[in-house]
Amino acid sequence: MLIAEGLACRLGAFELRDVSFALAQGDYFVLLGESGAGKTVILELLCGLTKPDRGRIRLGGADITHVPIQKRDLGLVYQDRALFPHMTVAENLAFPLKVRSMPKSEIETRVKRALDMVKLGHLGGRMPAQLSGGQQQRVAVARALVFEPTLVLMDEPLGALDKNLREQMQYEIKHIHENLGVTVVYVTHDQSEALTMSNRIAVFEDGVMQQLASPADLYERPENAFVAAFIGENNRLPGKIESVNGQDCDVRLDDGSLVRALPVNVSGKGEATTLSLRPERVRINPDGGIDNAFEAKVEELIYLGDHIRTRVNVCGNDEFIIKVPNSDMKGRLAAGETIRVGWSAQDCRALDA
Repeated sequence: MLIAEGLACRLGAFELRDVSFALAQGDYFVLLGESGAGKTVILELLCGLTKPDRGRIRLGGADITHVPIQKRDLGLVYQDRALFPHMTVAENLAFPLKVRSMPKSEIETRVKRALDMVKLGHLGGRMPAQLSGGQQQRVAVARALVFEPTLVLMDEPLGALDKNLREQMQYEIKHIHENLGVTVVYVTHDQSEALTMSNRIAVFEDGVMQQLASPADLYERPENAFVAAFIGENNRLPGKIESVNGQDCDVRLDDGSLVRALPVNVSGKGEATTLSLRPERVRINPDGGIDNAFEAKVEELIYLGDHIRTRVNVCGNDEFIIKVPNSDMKGRLAAGETIRVGWSAQDCRALDA
């Protein structure tokens, strides 16, 4: 439905390098990365505000690389919402239909349907200034969808909202997407938002797409150390490859400990690596038969409701985090205590240094 092939451009000191992806109808595709990583540049290339130095964009089979923005049949939603302050909510929604010369009766039907979709059917006569921030953002989403565009582009649309309202809007936009089946490209720097809303995520750093995968694959199977550190919390243990044996490898850590891991982004013996291990994959006082087990000292316990965030000193790392479910604690840990911790080799990924 949407194909980007080898997109590249230079804007001042920033360079976007050889970005390619393909989206199916109904995908919810998130561009994720820190400020300056290249996410918004991709969005500007898709909508026609920026022209690529190389590469092309195809939408529904047609090459739109050099087609003007007003002819691309796109819905746009920005963080500042960009509602017309002198128009009512209903008039804001009607505007993109009027410029497309739709009949009055069709406009009225679509505006009503769009307002009902975002649960604002009773506020069509209000001015934007009379609405809350969340309500204004719903209007902006409705306006982007009212003319049934081929593709909807959203650039950090929830960035200006407070935490609770932002989380509520995440689910509302996700449900609207599921009900309509529209294709969405969504820009955010918020990892939690990306995991919540998307079915595919592209992680960017410094103009390079580091990995494109489903939310579960990005979290469970990161391909490099940057993605592992950027998506969710992650324990990092530096070392060198001592041997590679099929599905396993042995890594000698800087403190001399030997860890068995899954070789993901390493080539052979002597290569520097970073081991990536999620805090919830570590077990306290494990039974026998586990691949890796070490003595650790409990440094800190932080109660977070559903789990206890436990910081320990293990393998020379005093910032090693374990997430212990509250139901498993039963008051059996204390700061200063020496315990055993362990994890499976398949949960410990040997990535680039």
